[in-house]
Amino acid sequence: MTEHAPGSTGSVRPGIISRLAGELIRAAVTAPSMHNTQPWRFRITGAGYTIELRADPARMLPAADPDGRATHIACGAALFNLRAAAAATGVNTEIRLLPDLGQPLLLAGVRLAGRHRPTSWDRELAAAIPRRQTNREPFSARPVPPGIRAELAEAAGLEGARLDLLDHEESLRVLGLAADAERDLLASPAYRVELARWAGGERDRDGMPDRALGPRSLEGHAPVREFAPDRDTSRVIYAWFEQEPQLAVLSVDTPGPAGWLAAGQALERVWLTATCRGLSVSPLTQPLEVADAWLVRDPRSGRGEPQMILRIGYGLPIPPGAPRRPVTEVIDEPGAEP
Repeated sequence: MTEHAPGSTGSVRPGIISRLAGELIRAAVTAPSMHNTQPWRFRITGAGYTIELRADPARMLPAADPDGRATHIACGAALFNLRAAAAATGVNTEIRLLPDLGQPLLLAGVRLAGRHRPTSWDRELAAAIPRRQTNREPFSARPVPPGIRAELAEAAGLEGARLDLLDHEESLRVLGLAADAERDLLASPAYRVELARWAGGERDRDGMPDRALGPRSLEGHAPVREFAPDRDTSRVIYAWFEQEPQLAVLSVDTPGPAGWLAAGQALERVWLTATCRGLSVSPLTQPLEVADAWLVRDPRSGRGEPQMILRIGYGLPIPPGAPRRPVTEVIDEPGAEP
């Protein structure tokens, strides 16, 4: 994670800073989250100069994410969006992760701390925030060029993470783990109830609407998650997926909440970089939600704690998918109960 030194905001009035904080939160809430639960809350304090990021326990997934790993990753991605939007606006941010051990839901404090001269890449990355989305449609067979693969790996490294682009054999192995994990997860009644709460149907605020679920494969298990196993088969769309999905595994060295937050920030930097380069992305997390998550680690290196599997490639443009709640619903008033 990059931290910026604090500084003076000059003559900028607190009211303007408060409005800026609101705009930064607007960028933050476009981040990805498991089942689009949007498990975050924000609080603007210090006359608008500080933004607190908290996990929302009401939007956690006890069946699929009992330890809160996915919640922390989602909040980390939201934090990166906030940082990127601030940089493009010309504002430095000073970040404190897990600042209060007595408040485990308080994941980060962000201080708007001085002026920053935006680079063209700062602006390009921030411009990708509203365009970034999950593409669960088939991708083309066109390989991602080595230069872009290296750029994605570098993006992860800038956030203290590691991105391993898998070869064909390793991709097949990880896809097999995903299929096995999904079968085991779907055998759990509690998991299916939770999935039904968040996926399928018409949704305009959160969760996964039908339009975002993607098609099923004509050749068996698709390289995307099955969000609605009980949906009416007469309404299911089938498609031919790419024969050789291109996968990448995002890992960190630090286990636990701090590592998960770092993984979320790395995930979003990688995803926004991919968006800037015209790539489509969809996450696969099923193997990371079961007891054998360690099997996702590359057996040849044995390094790192895997936190996300990404399918990358070139897909056709897709319409807007998962909805978002209004920003006003995720901002708490100072002094409110966390």
